[in-house]
Amino acid sequence: MKGSAMRLGVDLGGTKIAGIVLGEGDRVVAERRVDTPSGDYRATIAAIKALVDALESEAGVERLPLGIGTPGSVVPGTRRMRNANSQCLNGRPLADDLQCALAREVRIANDADCLALSEAHDGAAAGAASVFGVILGTGVGGGVIVEGRPLRGCNGLVGEWGHINLPWPTASEARQPPRCWCGLDGCLETWLSGPGMSADHLRRGGSRLDAEEIVARAEAGERLAGATLRAWLRRVARAMALVINLIDPEAIVVGGGLSQIRWLYSEVPKIWTEHVFADGIETRLLPALHGDASGVRGAARLWPMDTTTA
Repeated sequence: MKGSAMRLGVDLGGTKIAGIVLGEGDRVVAERRVDTPSGDYRATIAAIKALVDALESEAGVERLPLGIGTPGSVVPGTRRMRNANSQCLNGRPLADDLQCALAREVRIANDADCLALSEAHDGAAAGAASVFGVILGTGVGGGVIVEGRPLRGCNGLVGEWGHINLPWPTASEARQPPRCWCGLDGCLETWLSGPGMSADHLRRGGSRLDAEEIVARAEAGERLAGATLRAWLRRVARAMALVINLIDPEAIVVGGGLSQIRWLYSEVPKIWTEHVFADGIETRLLPALHGDASGVRGAARLWPMDTTTA
């Protein structure tokens, strides 16, 4: 629709695909969610197209500017996806296939970049000159925003936080690092994700529980669950200390399911002081203001507000 100030964002997750239409003043004009077809690339393309069509029908417009937040990143030279924990995307020309299906230009960015972009604009880190956005959920990722714009890098890898090794490992962590789906051992995703917390609890002799149950038991006073949670918090603190030493952001904003763990914001800043190379630390650690809508709002922001469509 020519002259429209609306933008459409889609957040492609491992289990859900969220979509939103933002209008002037960031007003939510339409929003929907659908299940992600598990492991089926062509069905995922079809599901995104159906979601976009439904949102535009509800908003009463056509061919809106469209931004997509995805796990992984686009290889600059080939435009093919890589490093996505939704592995059916890897090696696929996702942007090109979506552009063909939807008959318009599609802008794609990592889902953590989208979260960070949203939160830096009008979220928890509004006004901060530099923001590191973190996703702690089924997977682990990061994105960097400086002066309101995502940093990309010549290899498209800025903020690829989930697949670096756990810093300052303890003797036991170094002795048996878990194998990551990417083929390496000891990636942050294997330690800090929800499945990573569950696996660590099992290694400690606990039962097979999801992260939410482990946290609930820890808060109820169960000793083993408490030990698992404390170890997880120390690993998060070390991983974030590495980020502060490297890029020194004004704010670190956390999204994803594990961002709801209240101990993150009180305990991690106490612990990261052991590893940050400074006497005083001004970096703020904040939960995402827009919660699980941050990613999809950031995807819509991949287009400037004054964009028009033909």
